[in-house]
Amino acid sequence: MAVKLLLIALLALASSNAILASDPSPLQDFCVADRNSKISVNGFPCKNMDDVKAEHFFFCGLDRPGNTTNNVGSAVTQVNVNQIPGLNTLGVSLVRIDYAPNGLNPPHTHPRATEVLAVLEGELYVGFVTSNLNGGGNRLFTKNLRKGDVFVFPQGLIHFQFNRGKTNAIAFAGLSSQNPGVITIANAVFGSQPPISDDVLAKAFQVDKNLIDRLQAQFWTDNNY
Repeated sequence: MAVKLLLIALLALASSNAILASDPSPLQDFCVADRNSKISVNGFPCKNMDDVKAEHFFFCGLDRPGNTTNNVGSAVTQVNVNQIPGLNTLGVSLVRIDYAPNGLNPPHTHPRATEVLAVLEGELYVGFVTSNLNGGGNRLFTKNLRKGDVFVFPQGLIHFQFNRGKTNAIAFAGLSSQNPGVITIANAVFGSQPPISDDVLAKAFQVDKNLIDRLQAQFWTDNNY
């Protein structure tokens, strides 16, 4: 059954590439990333075809759970162009997400990708928030997911997943970019270096600067590996 659900996730990945891909279309069969090149391009330059091997299209380890012993209780194992250089120019990537009980993949965005998430084990409360509406405010869309369920997070929108259950949960997600990027909202706002001025944040959140200072002094967990 787990194999069937994994196939669902991979089909979702393929669908995201065919319909929602945000990266430019390739002009050749493949362009294996040459990460040692000194040439600067949008993405990575191509390896010489004579130097390409099967290993450049390969990754192993998604059968192993990520380490969720952190402040948020989740771990994201990324498989993008940085792990598989053969993904360069192909407009797709994949992640495995592990959640401890009460584990949270905190509110974040992928600036370059739509995400299609499939639950393999456990139950998740998921949602995303729209951009600012014309009449003001933002709309929240949420859903309780169970094993075998699939949910879509549109490109660039803030979204999250929370394991409300008493057991571990596992999800796989396909993303429509070789390098979707991640902006974890709390980390970016309160943990940037150098820090955003507490005057700016106190005004934006309408709170006392002492509260902002306490938030900026915390350790902000990055659950992406």
